[in-house]
Amino acid sequence: MLAVAVLAAGKGTRMKSDRPKVLQSLAGATLVERVLASCRHLDPQRQLLIVGHQAERVRSSLAYLEGLEFALQQPQNGTGHAVQQLLGPLEGFEGELLVLNGDVPLLRPATLAALLERHRASGAAVSLLTARLADPSGYGRVFTDELGQVEAIVEHRDCSEEQRRNDLTNAGIYCFNWRALAEVLPQLSTDNDQGELYLTDTVAMLSPAVHVEVADAAEIAGINDRMQLAQCEIALQERLRSHWMAEGVSFVDPASCTLSEGTRFGRDVLVEPQCHFRGRTSIGSGCRIGPGCLIEDSQLEDDVDVLYSVLREVSVAGGCVVGPFAQLRAGARLESGCRIGNFVEVKNSHLAAGCKANHLSYLGDADLGAGVNVGAGTITANYDGVRKHRTVVGAGSKTGANSVLVAPIVLGAGVTVGAGSTLTRDVPAGALALGRAPQLIKTDWSPPRG
Repeated sequence: MLAVAVLAAGKGTRMKSDRPKVLQSLAGATLVERVLASCRHLDPQRQLLIVGHQAERVRSSLAYLEGLEFALQQPQNGTGHAVQQLLGPLEGFEGELLVLNGDVPLLRPATLAALLERHRASGAAVSLLTARLADPSGYGRVFTDELGQVEAIVEHRDCSEEQRRNDLTNAGIYCFNWRALAEVLPQLSTDNDQGELYLTDTVAMLSPAVHVEVADAAEIAGINDRMQLAQCEIALQERLRSHWMAEGVSFVDPASCTLSEGTRFGRDVLVEPQCHFRGRTSIGSGCRIGPGCLIEDSQLEDDVDVLYSVLREVSVAGGCVVGPFAQLRAGARLESGCRIGNFVEVKNSHLAAGCKANHLSYLGDADLGAGVNVGAGTITANYDGVRKHRTVVGAGSKTGANSVLVAPIVLGAGVTVGAGSTLTRDVPAGALALGRAPQLIKTDWSPPRG
């Protein structure tokens, strides 16, 4: 059996934030969400989060995760003290305990699988991840014997000058035999520079102890401040872009674009510079995105073109063209072959196949039939000051420039709205609707002289 414990109790004072460190965001997910996701494939029987600073806020942010247990560390007196809080919850547990840090979000699932496999195959009491760093400052050093088994871990601040020359560092990721660990946890001492209970001290108490050295040291990067958060974001974005380029996506300027973990692409997608994808977004095959687009929690089917536009919580069918400088807001649904042009905003509206709104229009709470042509400057006036109302326009209708459709209103199929009209009543199919004052011309007129 496997239990996973994530250490998430620290204050993270160097972040200079009112938000707990483990709730800082990285590529659209919090640090602790990423850590929990990294071990999900191991199918643990127990998942425990050790909380302390702003414990209730951390709990509430993860309330959607079924089966996640919480243990409170109060006060926070080191990593060993944190794991001591599991002695009660895991009483009688038989199996391994995988200990992760809530501020180490770049671990690959394959790395954790390798650690667990090595631990089980070796019969070790404890196995730990290690990495060799060009600059190991701040990291605990791992010391091994001639057979490669771990003899001790010494925290950086407790190392002698000679010990600090060792570049084999402790990643802070452990797999323990729980029964063996539970026996030695009460023996931990605060006899160190920090005056804390170190989980690392248990390694010297347990035998055998082995380690697995990661090939990519970036995986074990911890986050303590905004600079390290930014560095991890860069590393994660590079990882995500590299994955999708290997799957057939072209980025003209990769470094200028950012993705979320939930972004999905088809093949032969072209992403121009300065494009950003957020949340659960899917981009179909053959799409061309950008330059200069933000797409969030949206689904685009195949062969969609989007240029200099913002799309949030929308769906766009194949063959549509959006932009430049368009905004599709929550609830916008475009069927195949629609065109949304410059400075057009669409919100909570359904546009059937072949609709066109090429210039300077607002379509809110509207249902447009197939082939509707929206003239420049057309507005659906959907709000009466209290409630929103819908506008329905039948297939094949067209509105002239600077038309206002005051909802609730229904226009039948094949209606023509004259330019400059303001309509407040329903219009039957096939009609011409005019709602403007008659033009007045005064000949031989000159302005009054003061």
